[in-house]
Amino acid sequence: MSDRSKNTGAGRGLRTALVVLLTLIVLVVAALVVYAMRNPSEAPAVGQAEIVQSRPTEPAPTGTTEPSGTTQPEPTTTTEEETSEPTVSAEERKAQAMLDDMTLEEKIYQLFIVTPRTLTGFTGVDTAGETTRQALARYPVGGIVYFGENINSAGQISAMISATQDYASCPLFICVDEEGGRVSRLSGVGVTDTLDPMAVYGAQGDAGAVRSIGRTLAGQLASVGFNVDFAPVADVVTNPNNTEIGDRAFSDDPAVAAKMVAAMVRGLQESGTISCLKHFPGHGSTEADSHEGLSVSNRTLDELRETEFLPFAAGIGAGAEMVMVSHMSAPELTGDNTPCDLSAAVVTDLLRGELGFTGVIVTDSHEMGAITQYYGTGEAAVMAIGAGCDIVLMPYDLDEAYAAVAEAVENGTLTEERIDESVLRILTLKYRYGIIE
Repeated sequence: MSDRSKNTGAGRGLRTALVVLLTLIVLVVAALVVYAMRNPSEAPAVGQAEIVQSRPTEPAPTGTTEPSGTTQPEPTTTTEEETSEPTVSAEERKAQAMLDDMTLEEKIYQLFIVTPRTLTGFTGVDTAGETTRQALARYPVGGIVYFGENINSAGQISAMISATQDYASCPLFICVDEEGGRVSRLSGVGVTDTLDPMAVYGAQGDAGAVRSIGRTLAGQLASVGFNVDFAPVADVVTNPNNTEIGDRAFSDDPAVAAKMVAAMVRGLQESGTISCLKHFPGHGSTEADSHEGLSVSNRTLDELRETEFLPFAAGIGAGAEMVMVSHMSAPELTGDNTPCDLSAAVVTDLLRGELGFTGVIVTDSHEMGAITQYYGTGEAAVMAIGAGCDIVLMPYDLDEAYAAVAEAVENGTLTEERIDESVLRILTLKYRYGIIE
């Protein structure tokens, strides 16, 4: 073999060895890559070890792949358990601080709105002097409601309310039934405009006009010191023989009534007067007058949902701060003739639960026959608060009502936490409307 042949054979052998070596290297590298891909946590890329180690250990959120090839996390929702604290308004924080400093006696009295007659023991009270001052020191009630016997003129009622507020240790809800039409305490003395029955405005169908009426009315009420109007009537008259409500309601058409109720609520509250819807769950189907005694509605829950609830839901949606619950009996809801404001099935399950109302719930007057003919004053007060009402309006005997609630707390029928729940709502509302500054 020549030298050239030897060199050629040696070169071929060297090239073959190099090919084999390169093939082995490629196979080893490929094997390492495959292993790294299958076990990324054991072989982090150079320069990324610290980043990988600093990531949270919980699984990463799933996402959608963008065209660029990067993965964008989907928005995540935070559960109630994961939030630190629920949002609390400044007014509620102030109310809670005030509540924390109150005695149980002071708390319980906040649950009552009474008349000047109840406070002083005299009928026809039209001034607030030393007797009123002493009465409020003894009975630090949550509010006072005024009727025609207390109102002679704009100047007189303004002075009376101003003095009464000055005497109160905790500023008061100052309330009136000023609906317009046949239920007006103030138009006769020139404080408010003379309004037609609400049925007239419902028939006209002008919600803007009703809202404007509400604004004007609120301003007139505030000019003499009122801060709560027990209006509008949110009932739908489904019984043509109903006389207790009649033309006080906007309409027998629930859609029309709902539209007008929402407009009136907005008008009143835009001008700083608290609006109180009445008379839940809807008093337009009865015939008897609950002022005189038992008044029964046999409407089913489905019927109420389709008709009577609609204006209340609209008023609540418009921001109504108060709802008044009636004394009518609704056996289809409660199973017996218990007045609605004494029934948790109505107050808590339906008004709070189904309609989602979170504001202040007040009873209708506990001086009415539907209460006084069947229940003792204290018994009715305890039942109302136990049912979920925040305020008992006009207990027939304030001393008896207070004593019964205090005893109920002592014996465990009512808890102090239940009292605190209502008082916090009351104080928060007073702060929100500047009643407590």
